[in-house]
Amino acid sequence: MVKKLISILFLSLYLVSTTELYQLLKIPNLIEHYCEHKKLNPEMPFIAFLKTHYNHPVKDGDEGKDQKLPFIIHSAPLALIFTVMNPGFSFESKNSYVQQITSNKIPSKDEDFRFKGFAGSIWEPPRHSPVI
Repeated sequence: MVKKLISILFLSLYLVSTTELYQLLKIPNLIEHYCEHKKLNPEMPFIAFLKTHYNHPVKDGDEGKDQKLPFIIHSAPLALIFTVMNPGFSFESKNSYVQQITSNKIPSKDEDFRFKGFAGSIWEPPRHSPVI
C-alpha cells in the first residue's frame, strides 16, 4: 500500500513538472476570477466568462489576474536527464594555453540576397558526362 502511494506521488510530481498538468493547479484562480466577474455582472454565465478570457481575450483593468488563469501563459516543461556514471570516472580541469581562433570573412550578399560565389558553384551540372 505504501509503495503504491509513493509511486502515485512520484508519478504525479513528474507529470506536473514535465507537462502542462501544472495548469490545473490554477483552477482556484479561475473560480475566484469568475466570482469577481459575477459580482460585477450577475447575469454572466460561465461560458461567456470563458469566451471573453480564452476565445477573444480583452485587455481590461484586470489583465494581471487574467494572466494567472490556467492555460493563458505556457512555459517550457522541465526536462530531466539522468545519467549512469562509472564510479571510476573523474573530471579534471587543466589550465592550458588556448589558441586564438581565426575566422574567415563571411561572403557578402548581392542584391538578390544570395551569397556570392556559392549559388553558382553548388548547382552546376557535371562537367564530364559519363560515356555510355
